[in-house]
Amino acid sequence: MLKLIPLGGLGEIGLNMMVVEYDDVMFIIDAGLMFPEDYMLGVDIVIPAMDYIRENLSKIEGIILTHAHEDHIGALPYLLREIRIPVYGTPFTLEIVRNKLIEFDLNKYVDLNLVNPGEILNIEPFEIEFIRVSHSTVDGVGLAIHTPEGIVVHTGDFRISHNPDETKNTDISSFARMGEKGVLALLSDSTNVEVKGYTMSEQEVARNLEKLISASSGRVIVALFASNVHRIQQVIDIAVQNHRKVVFNGRSMDQIIEVAKKLGHIQCPPNTIVDIKQIGKIRDNELVIITTGSQGEPMSALVRMASGTHKHIKIKKDDRVILSSKHIPGNEKAIASIINKLYRKGADVVYSKIAQIHASGHAHQEELKLMLNLVKPRYFIPIHGEYRHLVVHARLAEKMGMPRENVMVAENGQIIAFDKDGGRMAGQVQTGRILIDGKGVGDVGRSVLKERRELSEGGLVVVTMIIDEETGVVLYGPELVSKGFVFDSATGYLVDDAQCVILEIVEEMEVGMESRVELMRKRLQRALKQYFAFTINRKPLIVPIIIEI
Repeated sequence: MLKLIPLGGLGEIGLNMMVVEYDDVMFIIDAGLMFPEDYMLGVDIVIPAMDYIRENLSKIEGIILTHAHEDHIGALPYLLREIRIPVYGTPFTLEIVRNKLIEFDLNKYVDLNLVNPGEILNIEPFEIEFIRVSHSTVDGVGLAIHTPEGIVVHTGDFRISHNPDETKNTDISSFARMGEKGVLALLSDSTNVEVKGYTMSEQEVARNLEKLISASSGRVIVALFASNVHRIQQVIDIAVQNHRKVVFNGRSMDQIIEVAKKLGHIQCPPNTIVDIKQIGKIRDNELVIITTGSQGEPMSALVRMASGTHKHIKIKKDDRVILSSKHIPGNEKAIASIINKLYRKGADVVYSKIAQIHASGHAHQEELKLMLNLVKPRYFIPIHGEYRHLVVHARLAEKMGMPRENVMVAENGQIIAFDKDGGRMAGQVQTGRILIDGKGVGDVGRSVLKERRELSEGGLVVVTMIIDEETGVVLYGPELVSKGFVFDSATGYLVDDAQCVILEIVEEMEVGMESRVELMRKRLQRALKQYFAFTINRKPLIVPIIIEI
C-alpha cells in the first residue's frame, strides 16, 4: 500500500511537510515553518509536530526539498536535530540550507545531496524525477514519484511562465510526459486558485519597474523578498541600463546574494555593486538600493529607514520607494504603517495597489487547469493552501471532468492510501503545531498563550502576604502591585476594597487545614477576578504570593 501523509501545509499557508510511504520505506517532502498568528503572543515561529516521524525513524530514507522558501525548509534544522537523514535538493536550495545549518551548528552532521532538474533519485522502491518549475525563487522543482502503485506527481510551488530563457520556465513537457505514461495522483499547489486568468509575466513587471526607475530623479529603493533572485536580477539590469550603482541592504539579502552570485544567478558588470558604507559617495540619481522589509517585519531594513533609525540610509524628499512584493495576509497594517511613515518623510511610494510591480509565484486558475490537462491524473489531491483554497481547487477539478469520488480534499494528519482497489482516506496520524519561542521548542502551549493574552488585555496584579503558620494572623500585607493595571487616584478605593476581599478569605480559612496556602491562592484569584470585573470591568491576571512562617 502506498501512503501519502501530510503533516502540515493542508489547511494553512506554511508548515509544508508530507511523508510518502510504501511498506517499510518512507521519505519526506519539505519541512516548512509558518510565522505566528496574532494570538500566538511572543512566539517566533511555528513548525509541524513530528510525532509520526519519531515513531518511524528507522524507515525514513531521506528528505526531498522542492525549493528554498522558509515555508518549505524552515523546520529542517529542528527535524535534523532529531534524525540524521540524507537531504536532497537543487543547487540553490542546498546552499541556502547549508547556511541555515551553520547557524544551528548542524552543518558537520548533515549529508546534503545535489539533484538537478531532470535527474532521477532512487530510493527503493521509489524513483523520484525532479521537474523544473518556475516560482518566485530559483531552482524550484516539482516531483514525479514512480511507485509500485503508479506515478504520483507533486507540483511543488509553481506557475507557468513564458520566459525567453527556457531554464526559467516550468517544464510543461515533462509534466505532459508523465500524463502520457499515466498518473495515479496529482498533488497541486492551490494558493492562487481563487484568482482567475494567468499570472502576470515577469517581463511586464520588468517593463513597469524600468519606467519607474528611469523616471526617478533621486534614489530608488526597491523592497522585495530576498529569495526572489530573478526579480533582484531584473532590478540590477535596469540599474545598469540607467547608469546606476546598486547597494544591497538587509542580512537575509546579503546571504541570498552571496549564494546567488556563487551559483551564477546574479550577474552584472564589475563595480556595479557597492558597499552600503560607500553610499554617501554616490549621487542620488546614480543609486538603486535593494532592501528587505517589504512586509513590515519588525527591525527589517525598510522599517528602520521609515522610522529614521537606519545607520546608513535616511529617507530623503526625492527618494522613490518601490514595494515589489505581494502583501502577505496579516501584514496589511504593518505595511500601511511603513507607507505612511515614508510619505511623511517626503518619499514617493509605489506599491502593488497603484502599479503592477509584482508577479505571483503561484499559478492562477488557468494555469492550474493546464496542469490538470497535462497530467491527466486518475486522482486529484489539492495541497498547499488554506482549507477554502483546497475546496475551490477540488471544485475546479470536478468542473473539468474529474469524477467527484476521485477528488480528495485531505487535511493534515489524514492518510491518503492507494492500492489495487484504488485511492481512499485510511485513518489518521498524530499531527499539530509546535511553537518556537527563543530557544524553547514546544514549551509554549495553550495555557502559556492564555496567560500572555490575559496579560496583554488586562494587565497583572500581584498580591503579597506573609502569614503566621500557627495562628493564621497576617504578618505582612496584603500588598497589591500592578503592571498594566493602574490603580489611579480616581480608583484608589479599589486597593482598600481588594484588601478587604483578601482578608475575608484569609479569615475563612481554618488554621491547620490541609493544603491551606494553595487553596487560599485559588480562592484569592477567583474572588479578585470577580471583584475587578464587577467594579471596573477589567480582568487582570492575578498572581498571589503567600508565605507561611
